[in-house]
Amino acid sequence: MAGDQKPRLPRVTVLHEYIGHRVFPVSPSTTVRDVKRLIHEEADIPVAEQRLFHRGKALHDGAQMETLLPAGSQEIFMTLQGRGLRGGGRFGQTTPPLVEFLKDILRRYPEGGQILKELIQNAEDAGATEVKFMYDETEYGRESLWSEAMAQHQGTALYVYNNAVFTTEDWNGIQEIARSRKRDDPLKVGRFGIGFNSVYHITDVPSIFSGDQIGMLDPHETLFGPHESGQCWNLKSDLKEITELSDQFAPYIGLFGTSGKTVKDGSFPGTLFRFPLRVKPSQLSSNIYNKEKVLELFESFKADADTVLLFLKSVQEVSLHVRESDGTERVLFRVTASENADLKMERPNSLKSLALAIDSYSNGVPCGTVTCATYQANIETQDETTKETQRTTWLVCNGVGGRGMCCELDSLADDLKFIPTIGIALPLTLIDVDKGATSGFSGRAFCFLPLPPGEESMTGLPVHISGFFGLTDNRRSIKWREVDQWRDPSALWNELLIVTVIPRAYFTLIMEAIKRVQAKEDQEFPLSARGTYGAWPDPSKIRPRWRPILEPLFQDLLQQPVIYSLSDAWMTVDDVVFSELDEGEKSTEVVIGYLQGSGVQVARVPAAMDIVLTGYITAPRDVKKVTPALVRQVLRKAKHKGSSQEKLVLLEFVLSDACYSDLIGLELLPLQNDTFIAFSSSVNDKDAVYITSEDFPRSLYPGLEGRFVLESIKPSVMTSIKDASKSRVQRLFWGYSGRFDGSKRSVPGIN
Repeated sequence: MAGDQKPRLPRVTVLHEYIGHRVFPVSPSTTVRDVKRLIHEEADIPVAEQRLFHRGKALHDGAQMETLLPAGSQEIFMTLQGRGLRGGGRFGQTTPPLVEFLKDILRRYPEGGQILKELIQNAEDAGATEVKFMYDETEYGRESLWSEAMAQHQGTALYVYNNAVFTTEDWNGIQEIARSRKRDDPLKVGRFGIGFNSVYHITDVPSIFSGDQIGMLDPHETLFGPHESGQCWNLKSDLKEITELSDQFAPYIGLFGTSGKTVKDGSFPGTLFRFPLRVKPSQLSSNIYNKEKVLELFESFKADADTVLLFLKSVQEVSLHVRESDGTERVLFRVTASENADLKMERPNSLKSLALAIDSYSNGVPCGTVTCATYQANIETQDETTKETQRTTWLVCNGVGGRGMCCELDSLADDLKFIPTIGIALPLTLIDVDKGATSGFSGRAFCFLPLPPGEESMTGLPVHISGFFGLTDNRRSIKWREVDQWRDPSALWNELLIVTVIPRAYFTLIMEAIKRVQAKEDQEFPLSARGTYGAWPDPSKIRPRWRPILEPLFQDLLQQPVIYSLSDAWMTVDDVVFSELDEGEKSTEVVIGYLQGSGVQVARVPAAMDIVLTGYITAPRDVKKVTPALVRQVLRKAKHKGSSQEKLVLLEFVLSDACYSDLIGLELLPLQNDTFIAFSSSVNDKDAVYITSEDFPRSLYPGLEGRFVLESIKPSVMTSIKDASKSRVQRLFWGYSGRFDGSKRSVPGIN
């Protein structure tokens, strides 16, 4: 909220029992007849049938606004009376009284920690960098007040401070509760209009101190006169009145940098909201607030405070405070976002590139790609009550869709005043190498700030996703197309955003994580090479609404070198062989070692990756795995040169699938003389190899150690060799002549 130096135009507020409140900015020379024309344009009430009253007196059409302005104020309130339609009585739809309108908002917008988030959103829109909440037990004086009725609002209150200043548009916007000015600026987070009004769960008389003005809102219209729903004071033009009503304005002095000097200087370089707690039921709400309930609000906020700042561009610190009745102030909790010292410019540079992409999209500049920018963020929470400090590190990728990527998306963006922006955050410090995100982490949906926790905000992804989503009226969940609202534009927008922008931003996030692991750009980068698999979605866990992300994501991802081999190399799926062997088995080390020594790139991935590899690899590509057939194939090209023990392990492995016809040529048949020969298809008697039995032990054949299978091999291996010698295929190819009598088993060349 940079200060606005332009002179402020007078504002005419017209009150009417049917059309409600209408506000028109006008020049001092504007006449009453001009105002009637504005009313006709907006409410379609004929000029001739309008009668405008000011302070109970009918106004002449020629009267100018400058003659009606109260001293030191730019606000004019008028009441409109109209005769209705010609030829009949009153007719037309009406708006409910202000209190009823606000009660409806409160019914749809449940109380809780989301109230604090809405106020953080307001600060984010304003460009503030810090937000402070304070529960204040101070009881202020009740003598010099605007009216006796103000005394009940001089007690305990919730304060909210941010270090930005209200603009003229902000002052106007906060008064127009039925229409959010932020709709005209799609970059504003709190663009839905009802967020601020959720504070009426807590208070009946919210007030704002910002820049050179203090404003109080009174929806009951009982404090400042009939049909007056608030009052505003200017620190310069109303200084005399502010000084005289010292008790009335004491609650705004002495907190978050305010002082008596601030008032005398005529400007406060920030914004301070004051919400005196409701101590008795009112027409607006029967909800009574006390210290316990405010602290419950604080606890509700703390539950997901570690993610509140993840996708915000401006606000980088939020803190919770308490000021006791004796003036003692304590910090209860603080959450801050920061960058690593050696990556200080990474986030600002990323935000600049995103801002340029957003400007280009808004201005209709064609771009066929998603603009992505990635940075690392550290979120630290400090709980002074428990003396606990927690620090999480995130890799955040933001993406902006290009104009022209999807014509339907562009059309909806123009109609809805939306921008196709997406943010994805990977929790680097919460990744388990084998299981992905730890059990304590659940990917959630954000609309800049986290949506309320619950089933509707869960995605089943190992990342948090924030988007410029279309939300339900109460801002609690994302809109989806249903049978009864199939053509809802906001719901359709959400579905298009999921299949166009999210997959590309997600792809960029994973590739950037791999790049940082490879380059070691940040020596504190906490993710390991295998930990990058934790960023991959698990198709078995992802919620149905988000499944459309998978196909376009994996289609791009599986073309890239994203598999980390056991030889410490990044490979494509086509260039690697996947091992599913039990790491606890000694034979696994031998098999993998042989393959790697033969130039084969072997990788081991988490079990969830199997679903990805089998479900999203397009034919005719096949996923290669470590199998007996693969090892036999490699053995034919690269003979094993290791120890006899390793050869025996390989023999056991290649026999394990009982595919005996594929053994020909493998030099793995162990003989009693500690040598190995190749399995052969020769039928020559000289090539025959024998297997002894109890009836025909080897002692009956002295000097023929080179003709007998090694007796000391594992029984299971011997059984497999015997099965091989008896198989029909081996009889055909290994020279079995049919004279098998049980005394010896025919292996290669036995006759």
